[in-house]
Amino acid sequence: MSRKIRKAAVIGSGIMGGGIAALLAGAGVNVLLLDIVPFDLKDEEKNDPAARNRIVKTGLDAALASSPSLFMTKKDASLIEIGNLDDDFEKLGECDWICEVVVENLKIKQDLFKKVEAIRKPGAIVTSNTSGIPLKDICQELGDDFRQHFMGTHFFNPVRYMHLLELIPGAETLPEVLDFMAAFGEKQLGKGIVWAKDTPNFVGNRIGIQGIGAVMNAMLEDGLTIPEVDALFGPALGRPKTAIFKTSDLVGLDTMCHVAKNSYDLCPDDEQRGAFVVPDFVNKMVEQKLLGNKTRGGFYKTDLTPEWKKIRKVINPTTLEYEELNRPTFPCLDEAKKKATLPEKIKCVLTGDDKGAKFAWKMAANSFQYAAHRVPEISDTIIEIDNAMKWGYNFEMGPFELWDTYGVPEAVERMKTEGLEVPENVMAMLNAGHTSFYKLENGINYFYDFASQSYKTVPAGEDMVSLGAARGNNKVVLSNSSASLIDIEDGVFCIEFHTKMNAINAEIVDSIDEALTYVDKNGIGLVIGNQAGGMPGAFSAGADLAMISKMAHEKKYTEIDEFLQRAQGGIQRAKYSPFPVVAAPYGMTLGGGCETCLGADRIVAHAELYMGLVEIGVGLLPAGGGCLNIWKRFIDAMPAGVAKDTDLAKLFIPAFMNVAMAKVSMSAAQARSNGFLSATDRIVFNRDNQVGEAKKEVLRMVDNAYAPPAKKPVRVMGNAAQGMINAEIYNMLNGKFMSEHDAFLAKRIAFVMSGGDVNKNSEVPEETILKLEREAFIDFTREEKTIARIDHMLKTGKPLRN
Repeated sequence: MSRKIRKAAVIGSGIMGGGIAALLAGAGVNVLLLDIVPFDLKDEEKNDPAARNRIVKTGLDAALASSPSLFMTKKDASLIEIGNLDDDFEKLGECDWICEVVVENLKIKQDLFKKVEAIRKPGAIVTSNTSGIPLKDICQELGDDFRQHFMGTHFFNPVRYMHLLELIPGAETLPEVLDFMAAFGEKQLGKGIVWAKDTPNFVGNRIGIQGIGAVMNAMLEDGLTIPEVDALFGPALGRPKTAIFKTSDLVGLDTMCHVAKNSYDLCPDDEQRGAFVVPDFVNKMVEQKLLGNKTRGGFYKTDLTPEWKKIRKVINPTTLEYEELNRPTFPCLDEAKKKATLPEKIKCVLTGDDKGAKFAWKMAANSFQYAAHRVPEISDTIIEIDNAMKWGYNFEMGPFELWDTYGVPEAVERMKTEGLEVPENVMAMLNAGHTSFYKLENGINYFYDFASQSYKTVPAGEDMVSLGAARGNNKVVLSNSSASLIDIEDGVFCIEFHTKMNAINAEIVDSIDEALTYVDKNGIGLVIGNQAGGMPGAFSAGADLAMISKMAHEKKYTEIDEFLQRAQGGIQRAKYSPFPVVAAPYGMTLGGGCETCLGADRIVAHAELYMGLVEIGVGLLPAGGGCLNIWKRFIDAMPAGVAKDTDLAKLFIPAFMNVAMAKVSMSAAQARSNGFLSATDRIVFNRDNQVGEAKKEVLRMVDNAYAPPAKKPVRVMGNAAQGMINAEIYNMLNGKFMSEHDAFLAKRIAFVMSGGDVNKNSEVPEETILKLEREAFIDFTREEKTIARIDHMLKTGKPLRN
């Protein structure tokens, strides 16, 4: 049987249900979104379809209005049909997958599934998104065929952005159903799959909420403050900036407390059951509706002064009064800031001797103990626990990876010295001569399996290419402090940036040129990609602004021109190279990062793509071929037969606005609508597979007898575009929609993109526009207001409107 999900149903239109529906629609699946009929209908509304669908319509509208958006593009909502569980229940019989996301009430779920069983078509998969009710209890009164096609699918909020999808097999779920859902979740929905057992809160929330509860209680015992704890448990330990308490504000204190209570009630034998009892002050906050971001006040809140100045405040656990937030630090954190790599930072924090370091170690040891005790209770291996924390809580390392970073023997010795219990399975591993949970040998990643007491290969999808494993297998052929060229086999190489935010500096520009030369001699194609962490992460946040600022302040205009010529030369060389070049952007792909992609033959983009030419925000313009190549994207999209008869003004305005308004896509789908991605570029949902998919694209192009594009003159708008744009700028200035400096920049950008001082429909060499880019860029760096914008961005991370 060849399974396909052409239509899916989501029952329950709350935040989670709406998010699942939006994700499915983004993947091209038709969705039936159902919810209950309102209980409070007036007599005149009882036969009104709009009134009867009021709850589900409100849920869909909330998903459409969400910020950040749950939809890749609002157009995806056209794939969602709404209805109610009275009038539209029979439509469930058309669905290939039915996903339940209703209230956490066993009786309600049992009654619902009894009705679903009677209507579902043969072979249809039915899943529950429950996290607190055992699957075996939900389906105990249902038939064999239903139970064989029933399982748990536990998404994490917000569904679009969280990589984790926990799959929970039922006792009788067919293996082929499990395999299909894993493949669908990974490839079509882009999720990282964690296999969980049918235990309370599964893997991610069982480990995550225990960690939060343990830290909160220990904070009070040891006399630390909320800001001190969040300072310790943030980026220096490989965790998001939201740390402990900001994460709780984000999730909602009521939700966090509900999950904690659920674990406490359903895990009577848990050796750290007490960690699920949140401190009294947290319960009081819930009673007072101080629930976090959704009530604009939780552990933190922001007040406005009469002068509209924002003041961040934090709650005092003793008084439950808000106090002005002072950002604390510890010597261990100060030392960590000086370190370049995450392992170095972690060791600074966990091995320091100040109060903060000792607290961080205490809680790390607690997490080590708890995670080790959960295997095999909640998962069969350490991999599920580590991946759940990375994909569901945005940690850069799971507890076992963190333990490896500290050093397992060293941590165990310290735990013994301090009288802390060491889990038996870990002691057995060490006694057998194995000193780490993970190891890399001959380019293959292994993990230690407690059950077999041996190392096993870390599972990886067939489409996955690991740059880290390739590096470990001595596959780096060129390298410097900013970039590496890695052999990813079959004649394909990948150039990987590794500066901060993968910002493009002179070393990267030279590396691209060297990579093209090397691949020309030794390979068949090149991928431009990297696998840096973070959510959404940064393919490249643009040019190295500090370098540009330094040269501008020192008035080194010749050096700026030379840098730009090298950058343009590398991108143009990639475009016309005799082998295919495929870019694999994701997350922040801004400025020079965007320009690098526009110069590739093909783009294989991750669905979460924030792409744009944003240089005007710092008083500059794209000068790495961005003005040229975004314009070419628009005119090259036209069929040759109609190109000559097309009014270029209709193309010029949106192309120009991309640059002049610094438009940034909020998804890859939107990047395509904005013209950054062409019809032949691909979008993949799973970033784990992205470099592998880009490699496949290279091989496919080679197999199709790749030939580089022919270089030809560019048809431009010339003076006609400048007159049209100048009139619009005049109106925007009068309406105070832009500053004088914005107008100055925009006029020059229009001059560059339109080909300079030429007539409408002229054809100019590409080099003409490239030269105009460089000249404008250098002129802009002479402007005091541009330098002020650059320096403000470097200092604050925010644009200056002057």
